[in-house]
Amino acid sequence: MKTCKIPNESRMSLDREAFRGMKVLVRAESYAIAKAARPIEGAFAVVDDGREITVVIDQSLFEDADAREFTRDWKMITFDAILPLDLVGFLSFVAGSIAKIGASIFVISAYSTDHLLVRERDLDRVVAKLREMGFEVCSNHVIQV
Repeated sequence: MKTCKIPNESRMSLDREAFRGMKVLVRAESYAIAKAARPIEGAFAVVDDGREITVVIDQSLFEDADAREFTRDWKMITFDAILPLDLVGFLSFVAGSIAKIGASIFVISAYSTDHLLVRERDLDRVVAKLREMGFEVCSNHVIQV
């Protein structure tokens, strides 16, 4: 994983050159996103905002009884770079570009990088858009967490 070094002037006008060669990993697993009554063991992410608990989990580990509401068949895309916390506009640029093709995303930001979940039915279009944006997409990548 490399550190994303985007010049200050690029922070205001992110473009294809800013991302050339940055790897994007598409995980092989399919995920469920759930509104749960409690955290679920083995989840990729658990967000408890005081109003609800959201869980993102490999759907092979997910049982419907664990959730109040849920949706299945999401694929995870991970930006394989260290994105500085003061990087301005990265997610806005990526999300805006994906929105233009009519695909919905669910975003998880970690300390050093970002993850997108996209519907399996939209994956090919999203991957094509990311390539068009200058990212190097590695599909069917299995990441140990």
